Amino acid sequence: MKVFELREKTRQELTDYLVSLRKDFFNLKVQRATRELPNPLRLRMMRREVARVMTILTEDEKGVKKLLEAKPKKEKEKGKKDAKATDRNSDK
Repeated sequence: MKVFELREKTRQELTDYLVSLRKDFFNLKVQRATRELPNPLRLRMMRREVARVMTILTEDEKGVKKLLEAKPKKEKEKGKKDAKATDRNSDK
């Protein structure tokens, strides 16, 4: 995945993606140990992809470049509407 595509994701999406990458990387290392790895170049590509995602997450933590904010859930919006309705009723 390209860097600009990764930057369009939220922090939670990136952490989930990182977990799946690490699982795949582990499986590739096991295949290499058993000499069943069809494409050894895949290990290098996976290692670099993990580094790319970790770099973006670190940049977000340090405030260098911010990631997209998570989309608000509908429950929060509904709670705000209920609070406004309550405020209007208390004014009467």
